[in-house]
Amino acid sequence: MGRVSPALGPEHELFRDQVRRFIDERVKPFADDWEEAGFVPRTVLREMGALGMLGVRYPERFGGSALDALSSTVLAEELGRSTYGGFAITVLVHTDMASPHLAHAGSDAQLARYLPGVIAGESICAVAITEPDAGSDVAGLRTRARLERGADGREEWVLDGTKLYITNGVHADLYFVAARTDPEAKGSRGLSMFIVERGTPGLSVAKALDKHGWRSSDTAELVLDGVRLPASQLLGEVHRGFYAVMRNFQNERLVLGAMAVGEAQAALELTLRQVAERRAFGAPLWSQPAIRQRLAMLSARVEAARSFTYRVAWLDAQGVDCVKEVSMLKALCGELVNEVLYDCVQFHGGYGYMRGTPIERMARDARIHAIGGGATEVMLEEVAKRLP
Repeated sequence: MGRVSPALGPEHELFRDQVRRFIDERVKPFADDWEEAGFVPRTVLREMGALGMLGVRYPERFGGSALDALSSTVLAEELGRSTYGGFAITVLVHTDMASPHLAHAGSDAQLARYLPGVIAGESICAVAITEPDAGSDVAGLRTRARLERGADGREEWVLDGTKLYITNGVHADLYFVAARTDPEAKGSRGLSMFIVERGTPGLSVAKALDKHGWRSSDTAELVLDGVRLPASQLLGEVHRGFYAVMRNFQNERLVLGAMAVGEAQAALELTLRQVAERRAFGAPLWSQPAIRQRLAMLSARVEAARSFTYRVAWLDAQGVDCVKEVSMLKALCGELVNEVLYDCVQFHGGYGYMRGTPIERMARDARIHAIGGGATEVMLEEVAKRLP
Protein backbone atom coordinates (compact mmCIF):
# COMPACT_ATOMS: atom_id res chain seq x y z
CA MET A 1 0.00 0.00 0.00
CA GLY A 2 2.98 2.31 0.50
CA ARG A 3 3.19 5.26 2.83
CA VAL A 4 -0.28 6.63 3.55
CA SER A 5 0.98 9.94 4.93
CA PRO A 6 4.19 11.99 4.62
CA ALA A 7 4.12 12.20 8.42
CA LEU A 8 4.86 8.47 8.65
CA GLY A 9 8.39 7.13 8.58
CA PRO A 10 9.77 3.66 7.84
CA GLU A 11 9.38 2.67 11.50
CA HIS A 12 5.64 3.32 11.31
CA GLU A 13 5.23 1.17 8.21
CA LEU A 14 7.30 -1.64 9.73
CA PHE A 15 4.99 -1.51 12.73
CA ARG A 16 1.97 -1.59 10.40
CA ASP A 17 3.32 -4.71 8.71
CA GLN A 18 3.89 -6.38 12.08
CA VAL A 19 0.36 -5.65 13.27
CA ARG A 20 -1.16 -6.77 9.97
CA ARG A 21 0.74 -10.07 10.03
CA PHE A 22 -0.37 -10.71 13.59
CA ILE A 23 -4.00 -10.07 12.69
CA ASP A 24 -3.83 -12.32 9.63
CA GLU A 25 -2.20 -15.17 11.53
CA ARG A 26 -3.51 -14.89 15.10
CA VAL A 27 -6.83 -13.07 14.88
CA LYS A 28 -8.77 -13.73 11.69
CA PRO A 29 -8.65 -17.56 11.89
CA PHE A 30 -10.17 -17.51 15.39
CA ALA A 31 -12.19 -14.31 15.74
CA ASP A 32 -15.53 -15.85 14.73
CA ASP A 33 -15.25 -18.05 17.82
CA TRP A 34 -14.60 -14.95 19.93
CA GLU A 35 -17.75 -13.38 18.50
CA GLU A 36 -19.71 -16.38 19.73
CA ALA A 37 -17.98 -16.44 23.13
CA GLY A 38 -18.47 -12.71 23.69
CA PHE A 39 -14.88 -11.86 24.59
CA VAL A 40 -11.29 -11.96 23.32
CA PRO A 41 -9.14 -14.57 25.11
CA ARG A 42 -6.55 -13.18 27.51
CA THR A 43 -3.85 -15.23 25.77
CA VAL A 44 -4.24 -13.10 22.64
CA LEU A 45 -3.61 -9.91 24.58
CA ARG A 46 -0.57 -11.48 26.20
CA GLU A 47 0.78 -12.33 22.74
CA MET A 48 0.26 -8.73 21.66
CA GLY A 49 2.00 -7.56 24.80
CA ALA A 50 4.99 -9.79 24.11
CA LEU A 51 5.25 -8.24 20.63
CA GLY A 52 5.21 -4.69 22.01
CA MET A 53 1.76 -3.74 20.73
CA LEU A 54 0.17 -2.79 24.06
CA GLY A 55 2.66 -0.17 25.23
CA VAL A 56 3.30 1.76 22.05
CA ARG A 57 3.51 5.19 23.70
CA TYR A 58 4.69 4.18 27.16
CA PRO A 59 8.23 4.51 28.59
CA GLU A 60 10.78 1.83 27.82
CA ARG A 61 11.63 1.42 31.50
CA PHE A 62 8.20 -0.14 32.04
CA GLY A 63 8.38 -2.30 28.91
CA GLY A 64 6.89 0.18 26.43
CA SER A 65 8.18 1.35 23.07
CA ALA A 66 8.20 5.13 23.70
CA LEU A 67 6.69 5.87 20.27
CA ASP A 68 4.20 8.59 19.31
CA ALA A 69 0.56 9.25 18.42
CA LEU A 70 1.25 8.32 14.81
CA SER A 71 2.19 4.80 15.93
CA SER A 72 -0.96 4.33 17.99
CA THR A 73 -2.95 5.62 15.00
CA VAL A 74 -1.35 2.98 12.78
CA LEU A 75 -2.28 0.34 15.35
CA ALA A 76 -5.88 1.56 15.51
CA GLU A 77 -6.28 1.66 11.72
CA GLU A 78 -4.97 -1.88 11.33
CA LEU A 79 -7.16 -3.16 14.16
CA GLY A 80 -10.16 -1.63 12.38
CA ARG A 81 -9.03 -3.18 9.11
CA SER A 82 -9.21 -6.63 10.75
CA THR A 83 -13.03 -6.42 10.16
CA TYR A 84 -13.64 -7.50 13.78
CA GLY A 85 -14.70 -4.39 15.65
CA GLY A 86 -15.13 -6.22 18.94
CA PHE A 87 -11.53 -7.38 18.90
CA ALA A 88 -10.32 -3.94 17.86
CA ILE A 89 -12.12 -2.08 20.64
CA THR A 90 -11.03 -4.61 23.27
CA VAL A 91 -7.43 -3.75 22.47
CA LEU A 92 -7.91 -0.01 22.03
CA VAL A 93 -9.77 0.44 25.31
CA HIS A 94 -6.84 -1.23 27.01
CA THR A 95 -4.11 0.68 25.16
CA ASP A 96 -5.60 4.11 24.41
CA MET A 97 -8.70 4.73 26.51
CA ALA A 98 -8.16 3.17 29.94
CA SER A 99 -4.43 2.76 30.62
CA PRO A 100 -3.54 6.36 29.60
CA HIS A 101 -5.26 7.47 32.81
CA LEU A 102 -2.59 5.53 34.71
CA ALA A 103 0.26 6.61 32.43
CA HIS A 104 -0.64 10.31 32.58
CA ALA A 105 -1.56 10.67 36.25
CA GLY A 106 -0.07 7.73 38.11
CA SER A 107 2.40 8.28 40.91
CA ASP A 108 5.83 6.66 40.68
CA ALA A 109 4.61 3.89 42.97
CA GLN A 110 1.43 3.33 40.93
CA LEU A 111 3.34 3.23 37.66
CA ALA A 112 5.87 0.76 39.00
CA ARG A 113 3.13 -1.44 40.45
CA TYR A 114 0.70 -1.54 37.54
CA LEU A 115 2.13 -0.33 34.22
CA PRO A 116 4.50 -3.24 33.42
CA GLY A 117 1.62 -5.72 33.69
CA VAL A 118 -0.61 -3.50 31.56
CA ILE A 119 2.02 -3.29 28.80
CA ALA A 120 2.63 -7.05 28.94
CA GLY A 121 -1.08 -7.84 28.62
CA GLU A 122 -1.11 -9.51 32.04
CA SER A 123 -3.45 -6.89 33.56
CA ILE A 124 -6.37 -5.91 31.35
CA CYS A 125 -7.78 -2.40 31.80
CA ALA A 126 -11.20 -0.79 31.69
CA VAL A 127 -12.23 2.80 32.25
CA ALA A 128 -15.47 3.24 34.21
CA ILE A 129 -16.91 6.67 33.51
CA THR A 130 -20.31 6.22 31.82
CA GLU A 131 -23.38 5.85 34.06
CA PRO A 132 -27.10 5.28 33.40
CA ASP A 133 -27.69 9.06 33.36
CA ALA A 134 -24.26 10.28 32.22
CA GLY A 135 -22.57 9.34 28.97
CA SER A 136 -21.09 12.05 26.77
CA ASP A 137 -22.06 14.48 29.56
CA VAL A 138 -19.33 13.59 32.05
CA ALA A 139 -20.42 16.43 34.35
CA GLY A 140 -23.57 14.44 35.19
CA LEU A 141 -21.75 11.64 37.03
CA ARG A 142 -23.39 10.50 40.29
CA THR A 143 -20.99 7.86 41.63
CA ARG A 144 -19.71 9.14 44.99
CA ALA A 145 -16.42 8.73 46.83
CA ARG A 146 -16.06 9.86 50.43
CA LEU A 147 -13.14 9.80 52.85
CA GLU A 148 -13.51 7.76 56.03
CA ARG A 149 -11.25 6.33 58.69
CA GLY A 150 -10.67 2.62 58.34
CA ALA A 151 -10.44 0.10 61.16
CA ASP A 152 -6.71 0.76 61.37
CA GLY A 153 -7.25 4.51 61.66
CA ARG A 154 -6.00 5.26 58.17
CA GLU A 155 -7.96 7.26 55.64
CA GLU A 156 -9.91 5.26 53.05
CA TRP A 157 -12.04 6.21 50.09
CA VAL A 158 -15.47 4.61 49.98
CA LEU A 159 -17.11 4.42 46.53
CA ASP A 160 -20.79 3.90 45.76
CA GLY A 161 -22.47 3.99 42.37
CA THR A 162 -23.27 2.23 39.12
CA LYS A 163 -21.32 2.26 35.86
CA LEU A 164 -22.82 1.26 32.52
CA TYR A 165 -21.54 0.17 29.08
CA ILE A 166 -18.04 -0.53 30.43
CA THR A 167 -15.92 -2.14 27.72
CA ASN A 168 -13.67 -4.93 29.08
CA GLY A 169 -15.80 -4.63 32.21
CA VAL A 170 -16.39 -8.36 32.69
CA HIS A 171 -12.79 -9.51 32.42
CA ALA A 172 -10.73 -6.48 33.43
CA ASP A 173 -8.11 -6.63 36.18
CA LEU A 174 -7.88 -2.84 36.67
CA TYR A 175 -10.70 -0.33 36.56
CA PHE A 176 -10.04 3.40 36.38
CA VAL A 177 -13.18 4.78 38.00
CA ALA A 178 -14.50 8.33 37.94
CA ALA A 179 -16.39 9.43 41.07
CA ARG A 180 -17.60 12.65 42.64
CA THR A 181 -15.43 13.51 45.64
CA ASP A 182 -16.94 16.92 46.40
CA PRO A 183 -20.71 16.54 46.86
CA GLU A 184 -21.16 20.31 46.98
CA ALA A 185 -19.45 20.93 43.65
CA LYS A 186 -21.59 21.45 40.57
CA GLY A 187 -21.13 20.12 37.06
CA SER A 188 -17.60 19.17 36.13
CA ARG A 189 -16.06 20.23 39.45
CA GLY A 190 -15.28 17.82 42.24
CA LEU A 191 -14.62 14.65 40.21
CA SER A 192 -11.68 12.33 40.90
CA MET A 193 -10.22 9.14 39.40
CA PHE A 194 -9.44 5.94 41.30
CA ILE A 195 -7.68 2.65 40.64
CA VAL A 196 -9.90 -0.27 41.60
CA GLU A 197 -8.53 -3.79 41.31
CA ARG A 198 -10.58 -6.78 40.28
CA GLY A 199 -11.80 -8.66 43.35
CA THR A 200 -12.00 -5.59 45.58
CA PRO A 201 -14.91 -6.19 48.02
CA GLY A 202 -17.98 -4.25 46.96
CA LEU A 203 -17.07 -4.21 43.25
CA SER A 204 -19.24 -6.52 41.16
CA VAL A 205 -20.30 -7.12 37.59
CA ALA A 206 -24.09 -6.73 37.75
CA LYS A 207 -24.42 -8.24 34.30
CA ALA A 208 -22.69 -8.72 30.98
CA LEU A 209 -24.52 -6.70 28.34
CA ASP A 210 -25.82 -8.15 25.08
CA LYS A 211 -24.96 -5.80 22.22
CA HIS A 212 -26.06 -5.22 18.64
CA GLY A 213 -22.43 -5.24 17.44
CA TRP A 214 -18.87 -5.54 18.75
CA ARG A 215 -19.91 -9.03 19.85
CA SER A 216 -16.37 -10.17 20.80
CA SER A 217 -16.00 -7.20 23.14
CA ASP A 218 -17.22 -7.89 26.66
CA THR A 219 -19.30 -5.02 28.05
CA ALA A 220 -20.62 -4.79 31.58
CA GLU A 221 -22.73 -2.95 34.08
CA LEU A 222 -20.66 -2.47 37.24
CA VAL A 223 -21.87 -1.85 40.77
CA LEU A 224 -19.70 -0.20 43.44
CA ASP A 225 -21.31 -0.85 46.80
CA GLY A 226 -19.18 0.42 49.65
CA VAL A 227 -15.91 -0.22 47.80
CA ARG A 228 -13.16 0.70 50.26
CA LEU A 229 -9.82 1.82 48.85
CA PRO A 230 -6.60 2.93 50.52
CA ALA A 231 -5.92 6.63 50.02
CA SER A 232 -3.05 5.57 47.74
CA GLN A 233 -5.56 4.36 45.10
CA LEU A 234 -6.53 7.93 44.24
CA LEU A 235 -5.27 8.46 40.67
CA GLY A 236 -3.96 11.97 40.12
CA GLU A 237 -5.15 15.02 42.03
CA VAL A 238 -8.31 15.02 44.09
CA HIS A 239 -11.22 16.93 42.49
CA ARG A 240 -9.30 17.15 39.17
CA GLY A 241 -10.70 14.02 37.53
CA PHE A 242 -12.77 15.90 34.96
CA TYR A 243 -9.63 17.40 33.47
CA ALA A 244 -8.00 13.96 33.31
CA VAL A 245 -11.04 12.61 31.44
CA MET A 246 -11.04 15.54 29.03
CA ARG A 247 -7.32 15.15 28.41
CA ASN A 248 -7.71 11.52 27.47
CA PHE A 249 -10.69 12.14 25.20
CA GLN A 250 -8.31 13.65 22.64
CA ASN A 251 -6.39 10.38 22.37
CA GLU A 252 -9.52 8.22 22.57
CA ARG A 253 -11.29 10.01 19.75
CA LEU A 254 -8.20 9.99 17.55
CA VAL A 255 -7.87 6.21 17.69
CA LEU A 256 -11.62 5.71 17.23
CA GLY A 257 -11.39 7.80 14.07
CA ALA A 258 -8.47 5.73 12.82
CA MET A 259 -10.28 2.49 13.66
CA ALA A 260 -13.31 3.67 11.65
CA VAL A 261 -11.08 4.50 8.68
CA GLY A 262 -9.60 1.00 8.77
CA GLU A 263 -13.07 -0.54 8.88
CA ALA A 264 -14.29 1.58 5.98
CA GLN A 265 -11.27 0.68 3.86
CA ALA A 266 -11.67 -3.03 4.56
CA ALA A 267 -15.38 -2.86 3.69
CA LEU A 268 -14.61 -1.22 0.36
CA GLU A 269 -12.02 -3.87 -0.46
CA LEU A 270 -14.52 -6.65 0.29
CA THR A 271 -17.19 -4.94 -1.79
CA LEU A 272 -14.93 -4.32 -4.78
CA ARG A 273 -14.22 -8.04 -4.92
CA GLN A 274 -17.91 -8.82 -4.55
CA VAL A 275 -19.11 -6.56 -7.38
CA ALA A 276 -16.38 -7.91 -9.67
CA GLU A 277 -17.62 -11.48 -9.10
CA ARG A 278 -21.37 -11.07 -8.65
CA ARG A 279 -23.38 -11.08 -11.88
CA ALA A 280 -26.75 -9.49 -12.56
CA PHE A 281 -28.55 -9.25 -15.92
CA GLY A 282 -25.77 -11.17 -17.61
CA ALA A 283 -22.82 -9.03 -16.49
CA PRO A 284 -20.76 -8.32 -13.36
CA LEU A 285 -22.18 -5.60 -11.11
CA TRP A 286 -18.96 -3.68 -11.76
CA SER A 287 -20.27 -3.00 -15.27
CA GLN A 288 -22.97 -0.74 -13.80
CA PRO A 289 -21.75 2.90 -13.92
CA ALA A 290 -23.80 3.93 -10.87
CA ILE A 291 -22.12 1.28 -8.71
CA ARG A 292 -18.63 2.01 -10.02
CA GLN A 293 -19.03 5.72 -9.47
CA ARG A 294 -20.48 5.35 -5.99
CA LEU A 295 -17.59 3.11 -4.91
CA ALA A 296 -15.13 5.55 -6.48
CA MET A 297 -16.59 8.44 -4.48
CA LEU A 298 -16.61 6.47 -1.24
CA SER A 299 -13.00 5.45 -1.85
CA ALA A 300 -12.04 9.09 -2.36
CA ARG A 301 -13.75 10.13 0.86
CA VAL A 302 -12.07 7.35 2.85
CA GLU A 303 -8.70 8.41 1.47
CA ALA A 304 -9.43 11.99 2.48
CA ALA A 305 -10.47 10.85 5.97
CA ARG A 306 -7.26 8.83 6.29
CA SER A 307 -5.15 11.84 5.36
CA PHE A 308 -6.98 13.97 7.91
CA THR A 309 -6.54 11.24 10.54
CA TYR A 310 -2.77 11.25 10.17
CA ARG A 311 -2.64 15.03 10.10
CA VAL A 312 -4.45 15.12 13.46
CA ALA A 313 -2.15 12.39 14.78
CA TRP A 314 0.85 14.47 13.69
CA LEU A 315 -0.56 17.51 15.50
CA ASP A 316 -1.00 15.43 18.64
CA ALA A 317 2.54 14.08 18.31
CA GLN A 318 3.78 17.69 18.23
CA GLY A 319 2.01 18.38 21.52
CA VAL A 320 -0.60 20.63 19.91
CA ASP A 321 -3.95 21.07 21.66
CA CYS A 322 -6.16 19.87 18.82
CA VAL A 323 -9.55 19.32 20.46
CA LYS A 324 -11.32 20.94 17.51
CA GLU A 325 -9.58 18.75 14.95
CA VAL A 326 -10.04 15.57 17.01
CA SER A 327 -13.74 16.33 17.43
CA MET A 328 -14.03 16.94 13.68
CA LEU A 329 -12.28 13.64 13.02
CA LYS A 330 -14.48 11.63 15.39
CA ALA A 331 -17.68 13.08 13.89
CA LEU A 332 -16.48 12.73 10.31
CA CYS A 333 -15.20 9.16 10.54
CA GLY A 334 -18.06 7.93 12.71
CA GLU A 335 -20.59 9.04 10.11
CA LEU A 336 -18.48 8.02 7.11
CA VAL A 337 -17.96 4.43 8.18
CA ASN A 338 -21.72 4.02 8.59
CA GLU A 339 -22.37 5.47 5.15
CA VAL A 340 -19.75 3.21 3.61
CA LEU A 341 -21.13 0.10 5.29
CA TYR A 342 -24.71 0.94 4.29
CA ASP A 343 -23.76 0.99 0.61
CA CYS A 344 -21.44 -2.00 0.91
CA VAL A 345 -24.27 -4.13 2.30
CA GLN A 346 -26.49 -2.88 -0.53
CA PHE A 347 -23.97 -3.89 -3.18
CA HIS A 348 -23.59 -7.34 -1.60
CA GLY A 349 -27.32 -7.88 -2.06
CA GLY A 350 -29.06 -10.60 -0.04
CA TYR A 351 -25.68 -12.12 0.85
CA GLY A 352 -24.77 -8.95 2.71
CA TYR A 353 -27.82 -9.32 4.96
CA MET A 354 -26.93 -12.83 6.13
CA ARG A 355 -25.43 -13.48 9.55
CA GLY A 356 -22.00 -15.01 9.26
CA THR A 357 -20.83 -12.77 6.43
CA PRO A 358 -18.08 -10.23 7.12
CA ILE A 359 -19.97 -7.30 5.65
CA GLU A 360 -23.08 -7.93 7.77
CA ARG A 361 -20.97 -8.11 10.92
CA MET A 362 -19.09 -4.96 9.98
CA ALA A 363 -22.33 -3.07 9.37
CA ARG A 364 -23.50 -3.92 12.90
CA ASP A 365 -20.14 -3.00 14.36
CA ALA A 366 -20.00 0.34 12.55
CA ARG A 367 -23.18 1.75 14.06
CA ILE A 368 -21.60 2.47 17.44
CA HIS A 369 -18.98 4.76 15.89
CA ALA A 370 -21.55 7.55 15.72
CA ILE A 371 -22.45 7.02 19.40
CA GLY A 372 -19.59 5.69 21.53
CA GLY A 373 -16.65 7.81 22.61
CA GLY A 374 -18.66 10.97 22.03
CA ALA A 375 -21.81 11.04 19.91
CA THR A 376 -21.63 12.85 16.58
CA GLU A 377 -23.88 15.64 17.84
CA VAL A 378 -21.66 16.21 20.89
CA MET A 379 -18.55 16.28 18.70
CA LEU A 380 -20.10 18.83 16.37
CA GLU A 381 -20.93 21.05 19.33
CA GLU A 382 -17.28 20.86 20.40
CA VAL A 383 -16.28 21.94 16.92
CA ALA A 384 -18.89 24.70 16.75
CA LYS A 385 -17.68 26.24 20.03
CA ARG A 386 -14.23 26.63 18.48
CA LEU A 387 -15.19 27.93 15.03
CA PRO A 388 -15.45 31.70 15.66
